[in-house]
Amino acid sequence: MKNIVIIHTGGTISMVENKSTGEVNTTKHHPLTDLSGYFNTYANIDEINFFSLPSPQMTPQHMLELAIKVDQLSNDYDGVVITHGTDTLEETAYFLDLVVRTQKPVIITGAMRSTNEIGSDALYNLISSLRVATDHEAANKGVLVVMNDEIHTATNVTKTSTSNVATFQSPQYGPIGIITKESIIFHHTILKRHSHPVKQITKTVFLLKAYAGMDEQILNAIYQANPDGLIIEGLGQGNLPKDTVKPIQTFIKKGIPIILVSRCFRGIVQPTYGYEGGGKQLKEYGVIMSNGLTGPKARIKLMIALEKTKDVNVLTEIFENEL
Repeated sequence: MKNIVIIHTGGTISMVENKSTGEVNTTKHHPLTDLSGYFNTYANIDEINFFSLPSPQMTPQHMLELAIKVDQLSNDYDGVVITHGTDTLEETAYFLDLVVRTQKPVIITGAMRSTNEIGSDALYNLISSLRVATDHEAANKGVLVVMNDEIHTATNVTKTSTSNVATFQSPQYGPIGIITKESIIFHHTILKRHSHPVKQITKTVFLLKAYAGMDEQILNAIYQANPDGLIIEGLGQGNLPKDTVKPIQTFIKKGIPIILVSRCFRGIVQPTYGYEGGGKQLKEYGVIMSNGLTGPKARIKLMIALEKTKDVNVLTEIFENEL
């Protein structure tokens, strides 16, 4: 039987519902610990309460601490399962995917309903994650997100619903595997995985969503904050209103990299349109186009990349040619 460590970080999966008020909140005692008897069927289990954070309070610094812990523990265990709040789960999963060195299974899961709510998915998702972590095919696939009988890559998965238990989806790509009562079935695989281990996170990167009528005001305000980088979720294939062009040029002249993604959840940005503010023009000015990442994940990647380089050519290679 394999040895698996569960790292708890907080989130709904570690919370309980107050039956009088309906409020869901943290508790001093992790509710799933009382159900640990269910786990021993699948593996020898150790548990660590590493953080106790609602996931909106999770920061890149927390993610780095978690990545270091995962690499340390992977020397002594056959796999790692992480429980996490769902609001920022995809960002932590992607951070870990870029930073952790181990090739052993690393699974991250959460719950949309706390342990004592009717229809809770907490225990089921955790058991599913343990099962995946013990499967030999889960190795060498980077960090995997297991929710609602599906296995997703950290790169592609995103939260698509505020409350539905089937919230985690990989638009355009789909899950790479499914979980049945009898089996773990991988029907896709990862062709390439890119790793960017770092020892610190010190850079400030802002994330901005484009909108109709957007002008220079918000970009000028961000510029005054002296960021190390900026992610813009552009319109369509990667276009912006024309009044944003001049401040964008100011960022680039100062050596502040701008990564352009799309606010659409399908497709990638492309230098197609040549009008003022169009993607072709923006690329000619020096804006870097990302190969299919969401805004939050592009921010995570830029923060990590900037710890190693500020070279625009290297950053372009990282964002345009790495999936």
